[in-house]
Amino acid sequence: MTTINSVDFVKSKIRDVLDFPVKGIVFKDITTVLRDKDGFKEIIKFLKDKFADKNIDYVAGIESRGFIFGSVLAYELGAGFVPLRKPGKLPGETLSQSYELEYGTDTLQIHKDAIEAGKRVVIVDDLLATGGTAGAACKLIYQTGAEVVAAAFVIELQDLKGREKMPEGVETVSMIVY
Repeated sequence: MTTINSVDFVKSKIRDVLDFPVKGIVFKDITTVLRDKDGFKEIIKFLKDKFADKNIDYVAGIESRGFIFGSVLAYELGAGFVPLRKPGKLPGETLSQSYELEYGTDTLQIHKDAIEAGKRVVIVDDLLATGGTAGAACKLIYQTGAEVVAAAFVIELQDLKGREKMPEGVETVSMIVY
């Protein structure tokens, strides 16, 4: 790998897409870093290093890009992986948490029996923007009686102040901050 640090290396692999999904937005496209074996390894190494000594029982990945990073992180930590999904995607009995979006609401769900009370959980997604989804994910995990140790993201858009919506006591970790 190059001599620049891992954060700068991964950042150099992320592509900006102008006017996506709507005019005026600069979309941070992670597919370009996912296809780069060294970039993907650096993301997982960063996340693993943050949580290796935290006795994590489960990694909860937010649909859908959180599945990419969360499942590999769970494997690396020797933890279970739990998907947090949109309504209608899980076949068993579920718990739900709705949250506000810029123009409406959305909902995340988890299987009711996915996580035992008292277990230690890290929530993972690709992006922390306004914090609505991540905050809802924390509330959803709390419904199981588990502890949210941290919420981890590859990218954080600092100007959107999503970190401020994270519950007190939840460590918020971002590899790259724009």
